[in-house]
Amino acid sequence: MEILNLSLSATNRFASNYLEQSPDILSFFHYRFNDFGEDQKRLDELSNRSFPREEVADYIEKFMERFPSSEAVNTSLEKLKKSNSVVVIGGQQAGILTGPLYSIHKIISIIKLAEEKEKLLGIPVVPVFWIAGEDHDYHEVNHVFMPVEQRVDKWSYPEKVKQKKMVSDITLNKEICREWVNNLIENFGETNHTKQLIRFAEGALVKSTTFVDFFANIVMELFKENGLLIVDSGDINFRLLQKENFSKQIQHHREITNYLLEQQSVIDRNGFPITIDSTERAANIFYCHPKSHERILLEFDLESNRFVGKSGGVSFTKNELLEIASHDPAKLSNNVVTRPLMQEWLFPTLAFIAGPGEISYWAELKLVFEHFDIKMPPIMPRLNITLLERAVESDINELQLELSEVLSRGSVEERDRYLESIKDKEVSELFSSLKSQVLKQYELIEAKTNKLDKSLLPLVKKNENYLLKQIGFMETKLEESVMLKFDVILSKFNRIDLSLRPDGFPQERVWNIFYYLNQYGTNFIKELMELEYLFDGRHKVIKL
Repeated sequence: MEILNLSLSATNRFASNYLEQSPDILSFFHYRFNDFGEDQKRLDELSNRSFPREEVADYIEKFMERFPSSEAVNTSLEKLKKSNSVVVIGGQQAGILTGPLYSIHKIISIIKLAEEKEKLLGIPVVPVFWIAGEDHDYHEVNHVFMPVEQRVDKWSYPEKVKQKKMVSDITLNKEICREWVNNLIENFGETNHTKQLIRFAEGALVKSTTFVDFFANIVMELFKENGLLIVDSGDINFRLLQKENFSKQIQHHREITNYLLEQQSVIDRNGFPITIDSTERAANIFYCHPKSHERILLEFDLESNRFVGKSGGVSFTKNELLEIASHDPAKLSNNVVTRPLMQEWLFPTLAFIAGPGEISYWAELKLVFEHFDIKMPPIMPRLNITLLERAVESDINELQLELSEVLSRGSVEERDRYLESIKDKEVSELFSSLKSQVLKQYELIEAKTNKLDKSLLPLVKKNENYLLKQIGFMETKLEESVMLKFDVILSKFNRIDLSLRPDGFPQERVWNIFYYLNQYGTNFIKELMELEYLFDGRHKVIKL
């Protein structure tokens, strides 16, 4: 394996400007990223704050007991308890079989940046992955995309979930899941690694009860030797640690919303789109109904002075909600605004690993953090990675395509130009002439019919359309015959786009790590972790 660093634009304009550290973007953040001087400033700020290190470390240790572990994990737990330790943290939803590749890229980013910062700063730096188990959008985590017959095919896990339950509360039918996973892996195609990969997946499934368990078992088996720690935001015991902070959020809910909206107006005036959907009624907290287990977003109703469910059904006074926060915090959970706050109250964060969308929404939180007299952590863009298989690289070279162009927009334009070049111009002209003659003759026939018998005009039009359709059919058949002669070349274009820009999207947003584990074995992750990565904002192409 080797890494090729390319300069590519990010997937949104705001993230691109952030990567360039543009002055008009920097004003929305408290720190520049990847700057030694900024690291020192951050350490100074963290040293003046207190964190529940022991309690958080004890929770993580108990939570992780049921997942694959190692001496490196134990070492990370001990580091976290030290008064001078910091963390590099990031999170993602618990997609089935780990979801799109960017979840894996984010974990790699967290671990590699923690290693780099520990060497640079000479203090304990712990990698932490925050599983967004409190999220209730089941349809975002229940599927994997598969390459099938040169196209992208969506394979959804067959069990239905009708309620808006947290992913942490969604149980797996192990038999249904085992059959679905085995079928999916087998459809990647038989390799020397397929049977081992099926055993790997089945081993993780046997030890799992929920979606989050399954995700965590796979992730920890793949990354346990790198000292990764994980938390689940949907775990009851984790939310027990948050009761004081829930109370703080409830007490300051109006200020949180007002400062969010104020910062959004500043960003909007600077010509950037707003990411977080919010209104003046937003309370930025969810209530988890004890009977239905549904996660209900609360709003604050000014007329009644109560916190009410957005879809109705529940209503609380501020004191009632504070009572829940104090005695039953497992019934509460954060939204996109308060999750970053909760993270920063619990962990001494040296850097937060963010995808392009996350960079945008953190910018909207600056004034919210300042209201609580704390700063947002340095926001480090995660590694953007493309895995380039040897056969695909050969196709790119043979077709004389530019890799950076293919990664940015695919090869559709080049393919269209090639199709135009192999067209038989004479055939096209013959059919074009024929259709023109047919249209002219039918104009004359239509005029004559209009004089003789107007009732036959619909039949004339139908006859004309039928004849044109038959001519088009014959033209298409001849074009297909020509294309068939060049099928090998056209297949190369298709293979390139399917691998690197499936359905026009970046590879990391579509494909799943299990395709690559099937091709290269479960040691594939270890080989990726042995590479040296530069956090320089450039795109990483890993040649396999």
